[in-house]
Amino acid sequence: MALVTVRSAAERLGVGYSTFKRWIHTGHVRTTRTEGGHHRVSDTEIDRLLARQQPGERRRTRPVDPDESIGGLSARNRLHGFIDEVRIDGLLAQVKLRVGDQSLTAVITADAVRALKLRRGDDAIAIVKSTEVMIAKPSLPAARPQRRR
Repeated sequence: MALVTVRSAAERLGVGYSTFKRWIHTGHVRTTRTEGGHHRVSDTEIDRLLARQQPGERRRTRPVDPDESIGGLSARNRLHGFIDEVRIDGLLAQVKLRVGDQSLTAVITADAVRALKLRRGDDAIAIVKSTEVMIAKPSLPAARPQRRR
């Protein structure tokens, strides 16, 4: 029984790494753990998952470098994550992107969602381009004395 890394298994299935990790943590994929705690996936498990895919379903392939496809863009503030939720209402859509333990919401056109074929669980990149950045601090409790300068 040959074992492969999670990244290799995700590539063979045509899904994103973060999507595959989520499948592991929710129990949809059976893995073997190494002594170091890393997940490994057997060829038979990959075959089982491939068999569950619909026959007409086209496998997606990821570019080697996710930033390569948008390399000509001047924005450098790129947040890699996965789509948590997509809501379409009329001409606009709300896309919620999970970036680590944070959530980012973008309002874009419904046409853009359809053109990009955005679906829940897809890997995505939020690109932030702004001329202004605001920083805030959480409110301090009233009992905490302020520092002198």
